[in-house]
Amino acid sequence: MNVLRHLYRIPKRPKSEFPLDSQTDCVRPGGTAIAAGDHCALSRRSKDTARPLSYSHRTGSTPLLGDCIGQILDRAARTYPNAPALVSCHQNRRFTYAEFQHSTEQFARALLRLGVQKGDRVGIWATNCFEWVIAQFATAKIGAILVNINPSYRAYELKYALAQSQCRTLIMVSGFRDTDFVSIFFETCPEARTSQPGAVSSESLPFLRELILIGESAPSSFWAWREFVKMSDHVTENDLRAREQSLSFDDPINIQYTSGTTGRPKGALLTHHNLVNNGLLVGECMKLQQEDKICIPVPFYHCFGMVMGNIAAVVAGATMVVPAEHFDPLATLTAVANEKCTALYGVPTMFRAELEHPEFSKFDLSSLRTGIMAGAPCPILLMKRVVSEMNCREITIAYGQTESSPVITQTQTDDPIEMRVNTVGRALPHTEVKIVDPITGTVVPRGILGELCTRSYAVMKGYYNNQEATQTAIDQNRWLHTDDLAIMDGDGYCKIVGRAKDMIIRGGENIYPREIEEFLYACSSISEIQVFGIPDEKFGEEIAAFVKLKADTATTPEEIRAFCKGKIASFKIPKHIKIVEEFPMTVTGKIQKFRMREMLVDELGLQKVAQIETA
Repeated sequence: MNVLRHLYRIPKRPKSEFPLDSQTDCVRPGGTAIAAGDHCALSRRSKDTARPLSYSHRTGSTPLLGDCIGQILDRAARTYPNAPALVSCHQNRRFTYAEFQHSTEQFARALLRLGVQKGDRVGIWATNCFEWVIAQFATAKIGAILVNINPSYRAYELKYALAQSQCRTLIMVSGFRDTDFVSIFFETCPEARTSQPGAVSSESLPFLRELILIGESAPSSFWAWREFVKMSDHVTENDLRAREQSLSFDDPINIQYTSGTTGRPKGALLTHHNLVNNGLLVGECMKLQQEDKICIPVPFYHCFGMVMGNIAAVVAGATMVVPAEHFDPLATLTAVANEKCTALYGVPTMFRAELEHPEFSKFDLSSLRTGIMAGAPCPILLMKRVVSEMNCREITIAYGQTESSPVITQTQTDDPIEMRVNTVGRALPHTEVKIVDPITGTVVPRGILGELCTRSYAVMKGYYNNQEATQTAIDQNRWLHTDDLAIMDGDGYCKIVGRAKDMIIRGGENIYPREIEEFLYACSSISEIQVFGIPDEKFGEEIAAFVKLKADTATTPEEIRAFCKGKIASFKIPKHIKIVEEFPMTVTGKIQKFRMREMLVDELGLQKVAQIETA
């Protein structure tokens, strides 16, 4: 919220893209009933008029589950023991629910043998693999807190995550592509080179004790995965059951680090209750059933993969399909076709890479029905292509944050197509959403821009070992402040305009990059575009854009500006346009606009202008 207070300027009242007289879920003067499951506050602006505020609370018809993560796996294994649970295409491994439960409990008992206690932190630094999913459910079964560590982290970042989360045990892969994870770890913790398994002793990482390597063999200070699993023979099933009976669904079970698009990552502390119910309700928006197969090319270390993917699948008894250890468009298309997946997940850049792959037309994607596009703003034209060209006729858009487990709003399969391509849907059931004036904190009328806030079962306990950041993000009434600018329409559908910190203020004009990006996607030669502000001595900020072109096209910055002329206001036309091959981004596909800004500031020699202080 501090970002908003420093950067936000109260905008001119926008022309709403929503029909403000469509208020079917609100009490109107005269007594129109509230639609089931949605309640709206009203603000009387005069004696004769009442206008609904941007507040929505959907109760839904499905009750929340009071289960721990291990219990939802046990239920699926009892109900669908022989149904496919997990398919790891690149590892050629398949598990039924009975087999998956057995492997999970083996690993859980091995962790008990180590002496891992309820609340101990167990880190996992790995790309997507079946072992990741087993570790996810095994740690949950014994009440250990799984710490998700971004596989793109290197020594400095790895050490920060291990130290900040106070990790006791680390599970990791040996490497990925040309990156040697073991060497990076030893750079982080040199004392481990001469340690015995289970006896790491490091002055800078005092909590770290045990190392487990996913693979057939391992250095002497590690246990190899198979060797470690054999330790389960020394722990009985009754021992595991006793631990499970000591757990509560309100116990913290996961630390997920924010992606670090700005500043140092913060560890969101999430509970069984947070994750199980977010997975349940996300699945309901897609109408997931046991027969569904979800292709999950998004990373497990991120909430998109481990919650919206893995937990949503297990709650429904559906199949998790892992196409590759890291996103690969060809592997994803192959997995969908070969496994006859019914749902496909991805951030916009992933869907675009699949659609633009030269072999796209060779694949039979007729099995697809639904899926989720999320993790970054979803261009409207891209959504329409996914519906028409990939057969995802019931594709949904989800919006949220790691701090909210993650989904806050989502479209549903039976929402009108215009709502599914133009909005991020309505609040999930059992979730409150409000849009507030970021300066005063008061709820704004529907159709007016403000900051989106949420309050529900899904809001994190807080940031691990960071009370100051927690109090900044969650106010005294337990509202999570997202720093996202949004508009809510009369039916409760929300449209994300952009991040408050992304808003450009040029000569007093408030400019929203998303609007310009959406316009420029109509330019036939543009594949992807990112618009952002850079410092300018005259106007305060100027508009800049990084552009990726479609294959076999050649367009100049001058031609792009000419495309804009006369179609959008002249002050919205990017002054600086750079044609690039790739965007700087996190491993989850989140664009790092601050890095683009830094790159262009350096290239244009604007360092002195960037240091000018403003009120």
